[in-house]
Amino acid sequence: MNQNPLDVIKNNDDALFNNVLSGRKLAFQDGALSAKHKILIALALDAAHGSSTGVKSLAKQALDAGATKEEILETLRVTLYISGVGSVYTAAYGLNEIF
Repeated sequence: MNQNPLDVIKNNDDALFNNVLSGRKLAFQDGALSAKHKILIALALDAAHGSSTGVKSLAKQALDAGATKEEILETLRVTLYISGVGSVYTAAYGLNEIF
């Protein structure tokens, strides 16, 4: 998918779209945790919630933020421990085109 999945919101409710962007900026800015680490947390949550497309997008973002393949895989170890093997299958679908 080359287009932003939120394009439908952007094209129909600019205020809602800008609210989402503001929330994203706040959530992922460097702070006590680096943006890279926050993206890895988000990746784990998407895997746990069954979103392989989210895992794919966040894996790309994590790599762009300086994460290594090994850091992504270690994130999935924690996800497996907390959320179970289904989260690893979800992540595998998302990572299939990345690794």
